[in-house]
Amino acid sequence: MAEEFKNQIRVKLQELKAEVLSALVAENNDFRVAVEDSGVKDLADIASNDIDARTLDAMGAKDKLRLEKIESALARLESGRFGLCIGCGKRISRARLEAIPYAVMCIQCQSSSERRRNH
Repeated sequence: MAEEFKNQIRVKLQELKAEVLSALVAENNDFRVAVEDSGVKDLADIASNDIDARTLDAMGAKDKLRLEKIESALARLESGRFGLCIGCGKRISRARLEAIPYAVMCIQCQSSSERRRNH
């Protein structure tokens, strides 16, 4: 995978992470307190750091899951496993990664997984 594309995805993931954190700060008083207690004032700084367990406890399940997916994608970028489908091992299409940068499955495997869950 081209380094330029990886860098674009890394930036996009950091932006998504900052959006989730920003929404949480606006909506959740416990999360706001956890952020303020961390001593970090800039959401971009928070987005570039690991989220501690106390902060995650203050989050809703949906936001927590989304943040975990973003963190996982960032880790895969660092390890060189980013963009590989966990179902079939093939490369996930660039268009899919641009749309959902934390995707872990190609469209075919994702569709199969959803069909199995719905039956």
